[in-house]
Amino acid sequence: MATKKAKSNTSKEELLHHYKEMLLIRRFEEKAGQLYGMGLIGGFCHLYIGQEAVVVGLEAAAKEGDKRITSYRDHGHMLACGMDPKGVMAELTGREGGYSKGKGGSMHMFSKEKHFYGGHGIVAAQVPLGAGLAFADKYKGNDNVTFTYFGDGAANQGQVYETFNMAALWDLPVIFVIENNQYAMGTSQQRSTSSAEIYERGKSFGIPGEIVDGMDVLAVKAAGEKAVAHCRAGKGPYILEVKTYRYRGHSMSDPAKYRTREEVQKMRDEKDPIDHIRDMLVTGKHASEDELKAIDKDIKKIVNESAEFAKESPEPALDELWTDIYAEAQ
Repeated sequence: MATKKAKSNTSKEELLHHYKEMLLIRRFEEKAGQLYGMGLIGGFCHLYIGQEAVVVGLEAAAKEGDKRITSYRDHGHMLACGMDPKGVMAELTGREGGYSKGKGGSMHMFSKEKHFYGGHGIVAAQVPLGAGLAFADKYKGNDNVTFTYFGDGAANQGQVYETFNMAALWDLPVIFVIENNQYAMGTSQQRSTSSAEIYERGKSFGIPGEIVDGMDVLAVKAAGEKAVAHCRAGKGPYILEVKTYRYRGHSMSDPAKYRTREEVQKMRDEKDPIDHIRDMLVTGKHASEDELKAIDKDIKKIVNESAEFAKESPEPALDELWTDIYAEAQ
């Protein structure tokens, strides 16, 4: 794939920030996988391991007031926008200390404070909702943008193109982020997609876009800044097809027999987004091995504390079933 590489003239502080953010997501997801194996997380659980550079890079291009909405592989998006790991882990385990009071689980939690409008369990359902969020900002006359994430599998759903049409007609400030991790559940993109590059489908609607190396957080940030500037200038929607890769199966119940171990290991060895920034920190003499080990230790502590908080938080009371069903009209 032809992807743009980012320049490496980045400050030590920025590199360390990206490193910490991606490592937090990686360690959190590893812990979530452990809790799932222990039976503490029920239902579906889709891990973000390998794709960390996508959300970290795009959040680096966002400002306060910007919104984000995504699919069911959503834990990384929550952490990247600043949601509390304790609240996220408690929701994963179905506890009342979770963001949806233990009723939403892995796929359905939200934070109005952080402008995170949810993971969504129905494939591509979040795409028109993301356009609606962008419509609200256009109606209010501010310069906020909405990051609407979906996968290469969801890109074949019809509602995506209905949304493209409306977003283009109304010049909505929405960035459509196609997290192309190459497999829609167990189906490779080559077998499911007629067009070579998914973002090019936007041309039919007059929506510009580009391919981005989703394993390079700096490349993602640079592309995100370009897309954000386009939307803030009132030029309408933009598409980023971010080529990334997940190391784990589609969900925890997926044995991933549709690809070889060698393929996954090759991506880990050659393209890992965290190792990429780690190498830049070490070779640029921005951080020593001991300093990076200390960062990892601190992050593991945060993650372990989130797991303990989740275990200690009680399950929701039975009468919680009847709350948050209706909203009072204003």
